[in-house]
Amino acid sequence: MVGDQPVCPSQPLLRGALLLSQCLSSVFSQVPDPELLPTDPPKKPDPITSESVVFWGLRLWQVIAIFSVFVLAIIITLCCIFKCRIPRTKKEIEARNVQRQAAKKYANTLETVPPLNELTEIPGSAPDASAVQTVSEQVQTQSATSSLLSIVRVSEEQPGSLTLPETG
Repeated sequence: MVGDQPVCPSQPLLRGALLLSQCLSSVFSQVPDPELLPTDPPKKPDPITSESVVFWGLRLWQVIAIFSVFVLAIIITLCCIFKCRIPRTKKEIEARNVQRQAAKKYANTLETVPPLNELTEIPGSAPDASAVQTVSEQVQTQSATSSLLSIVRVSEEQPGSLTLPETG
């Protein structure tokens, strides 16, 4: 057998593998990468309406109403605690102004009042001749002068009879 060379059985197999790898590489080069493939645009969320359920099964309008009532309750409570009320008429504004001026005048007179130890007698001290009269002493002196005036008036009406009031 001239010219017959022994043929290696792996040679056709090697050629087939080489052809197969070339075909596969050309096929795989044509398949795009899934990351580069165009995808569908993301779905838009449903629009929020007043009937949309927000949380705890409450609709949007219910949540807004509850929040509004809560804020209103806080405002009313604060206005009641701090007595902040807006006057509505000119008369009320003027009355508040007069009230503020009277309070200011009263506060100023309180600052000018002498201390209590100057107004009252201290036990064990000598009575002072220039001591300030108490309210009861002032009332007694006024009642005495008014009773004397009534005697004089009565005597003017009845010149013949003079009566003295009884002191008891």
